[in-house]
Amino acid sequence: MKTFIYPGTFDPFTNGHTDIARRAISICDKLYVAVLTNSTKKTSFSVDERIYMAKRSLEGIPGIEVESFRGLLVDYFKLKNADAVVRGLRSESDFRYEAELTAANKLLCPDFEAVLMPCRMDLAFTSSTIVREVASYGGDVSGMILPELAPMILDKFKR
Repeated sequence: MKTFIYPGTFDPFTNGHTDIARRAISICDKLYVAVLTNSTKKTSFSVDERIYMAKRSLEGIPGIEVESFRGLLVDYFKLKNADAVVRGLRSESDFRYEAELTAANKLLCPDFEAVLMPCRMDLAFTSSTIVREVASYGGDVSGMILPELAPMILDKFKR
């Protein structure tokens, strides 16, 4: 049985995140969507809100479990007895960043492996940052996230 981890802040969970998770579960048996809790990283949504958004976005997809984690990814990797970590790539700069993180994690855990998945071209410019920016101006984010989550996201940024 192959177990993958898809870690991230997911602030908020976008259609790009959903696409990577759907594709990842097609090549493994179990996928943990691991929502990062990091006191040094400022997020717009609480960990409970981010878990809720991920669970709603991935509802009905068998083999996926959403939970939070705190600490080093390699520790979570060992805890889950994972075979690989999945990361989505939107650009060349994402590749470089993820390659560096993978190398560092491999130093900490020689069994660490990463699967780097390019995103779909129609989602290449969708990011949590862009969703937050559009929402902060009251724009329509329903094409970038699960549409049912749009009111929750827009409400967070009401001025």
